[in-house]
Amino acid sequence: MAQLPTEDEVTRLKIALIRIVRLVDKQVSGGGLTRTQLSVLGTVARIGPLGIGALAEAEGLNPTMLSRVVGKLENNGLLQRSTDPADRRAARVEITAAGEELHCRLRRERSALLAAALTRLPGDDADALLAALPAIEALVREIATPSR
Repeated sequence: MAQLPTEDEVTRLKIALIRIVRLVDKQVSGGGLTRTQLSVLGTVARIGPLGIGALAEAEGLNPTMLSRVVGKLENNGLLQRSTDPADRRAARVEITAAGEELHCRLRRERSALLAAALTRLPGDDADALLAALPAIEALVREIATPSR
């Protein structure tokens, strides 16, 4: 980048991204689950069965908070907790059929919502957004990586 972005540009980007997430959340029902619960469910759906420690790290949650979230999802029949066969002291979490069904439904609905919105954009705006995906994904990785 030739020059640093202005504070106004950074603020506009942040607000736009937050508003997209909130609008999609508002328009696609998460079955009464919180954003954190949906994120945990999605991570387990994508990665597969994993230990509580690995899930806490992936989600950036402390173990106590994650335990509460997993407990709620387990009570709703969306996740199943079991003993880790490699370490009987540790727990593993995997998605249930109902959890997979909910995750897939929400993913389809959110994708359809975004795809429809992209088709309604004027001019080359949709192409510009899709072309920016590698840069947006790089920004995510950069923010997720602790400062060097």
